[in-house]
Amino acid sequence: MQWLAVAMGGALGAMGRFAVNALVFPVAGLRFPLGTMIVNVSGCLLMGVLYVVIVERGLLPGEWRNFLMVGLLGGFTTFSAFSLDALALWQNGHLALTFAYIVLTVTLCLAGTLAGMYLTRML
Repeated sequence: MQWLAVAMGGALGAMGRFAVNALVFPVAGLRFPLGTMIVNVSGCLLMGVLYVVIVERGLLPGEWRNFLMVGLLGGFTTFSAFSLDALALWQNGHLALTFAYIVLTVTLCLAGTLAGMYLTRML
């Protein structure tokens, strides 16, 4: 049953990532991978919230961890897309954008996870 929970969550998360990229792409174009950064940062924020809700406080049964944290957010966020986007920027000669994308993504993802945990602990 755990495998099914992870698989179903992963499928929903991947569809969510696809939807965000489909919505952001026409606005942002190809120059900066905004869609990938949005899913990674928002996913990290939600990971922080879910960590407190499920692991620290036990407000949801532990079984939800596999579906939500491993499956849904694992399928929604993507380090491989982040890496590919960063390399594409670099190989296309956009060194400043590459550096900005890497620093912003890592910083905002860490801050998002911390903010999610902190804000949820305050509730």
